[in-house]
Amino acid sequence: MAEQPSPNGEGAPQALQAPPRLSIVSQYVKDMSFENPRAPVGLQQNVRPEIQIRIDVRTAPIGEDRHEVVIDINVDAKAGEAQVFLIELAYGGLFELANIPAESLQPLLAVECPRLLFPFARRVVADATRDGGFPPLMIDPIDFLALYRRKVQAAAAATAQA
Repeated sequence: MAEQPSPNGEGAPQALQAPPRLSIVSQYVKDMSFENPRAPVGLQQNVRPEIQIRIDVRTAPIGEDRHEVVIDINVDAKAGEAQVFLIELAYGGLFELANIPAESLQPLLAVECPRLLFPFARRVVADATRDGGFPPLMIDPIDFLALYRRKVQAAAAATAQA
C-alpha cells in the first residue's frame, strides 16, 4: 500500500493523534451552609432583601489526568442591616482530561469546566433558598471567561509589584 503524504507536504504519513477529551467523572456539593437567622419571624415580613453574590473558581490537580474544579458561591441577603439569609456553597466536579495542550489547560479548567458545573450549582442555591422559606434564588448566568481574565490580570499586577 502506498504512503499518503501528510497535509503539511512531507512524505511521511501523519501520525494518528488522539483528539482532546474532557469527561466529567463526578460532581458534588463539597461544602454548603445556609443560614436563616431571623426565622420564623423574618419569613412573615414581605421585605425584598438586597442580595450580593460573589463567585470564585478554584482548580487543583488530582492525579495525572484528573482535576478538581470548585465553584465557590457566596450569597448575602440583607434588609437594611438585618441579615435575611446567607448561603455559602462549594460545588465541585472531578474532570478527566486527555490530549489537552499545556497552554489550553488552565483556561479549560477555569472557564469551560465551571460552565458545565454552573447549572447544577445554581439549582442547589435555588433549592436551598426555597427550602429555607424564600422564593428560589435563580442566579443569572456567569461569564467565567471574564472572571478568568480578571484573575489573570490581578496575578500579573501582583507579580509586577513584587
